[in-house]
Amino acid sequence: MQYTAVVDRTDAPPDRPRTTLDVRSLGPPEPLKRTLEQLVDLPDEAVLLQRNDRVPQFLFPKLDDRGYTYESLELDDEVVTAIWRP
Repeated sequence: MQYTAVVDRTDAPPDRPRTTLDVRSLGPPEPLKRTLEQLVDLPDEAVLLQRNDRVPQFLFPKLDDRGYTYESLELDDEVVTAIWRP
């Protein structure tokens, strides 16, 4: 799947570099843990695309606490959440 089209449907900055993290096969709390670990190493100007099999509802408060902006899109067989610094 081309995730450029997915990101274009969000408010994520279109001109920033993107990194994709696929956590669909992981059970809780691994998706949350791996996403937060990935964000530590991600440059501030990049957008992280998390591919998950469900809406990462427990991730959202942690992103709020860390000052990230995010938006999730529910697709046919996965949820893609774009995460970026404003």
